[in-house]
Amino acid sequence: MSVGTGASQKPAAAVDFGGFCLYPDSHGASGAGQLESEIMDSFDDRKRAQEAKFAHDAALRFRAEARRNKLVGLWAAEKLGLKAEAASAYASEVVAADFVEAGDADVVRKLRADFDAKGIAVTDAEIRKQLDLQLVVAAEQIASKG
Repeated sequence: MSVGTGASQKPAAAVDFGGFCLYPDSHGASGAGQLESEIMDSFDDRKRAQEAKFAHDAALRFRAEARRNKLVGLWAAEKLGLKAEAASAYASEVVAADFVEAGDADVVRKLRADFDAKGIAVTDAEIRKQLDLQLVVAAEQIASKG
């Protein structure tokens, strides 16, 4: 190796980093360019996987919240004295109430209004506790059914 000639200095053999060749092989392929391409492909694959996981998790969360609202609706229907088909219809109304705005406030408001209209003493804390408890039950049901 000569010093100061401006010639690029590199080891005699290419260095292999787990399948990534850092230097050109004897056929003239650019190892550095290949490495950059493979790294970018790896990052793109990782990004796509993270996006797919996020979408999957969001879908599961939506399903769990909808099921939770149905379970809370059935709990409330029992307290309101509703039976069978009326209880099921009421639970569907509770599910639909969640589409008014983001968060649980719309569901709590509906349940609060319905309990107050019937003179049933249930606090907002009890309603929120049921929302929390039933979310766990809903998530378990979804996980067990796949």
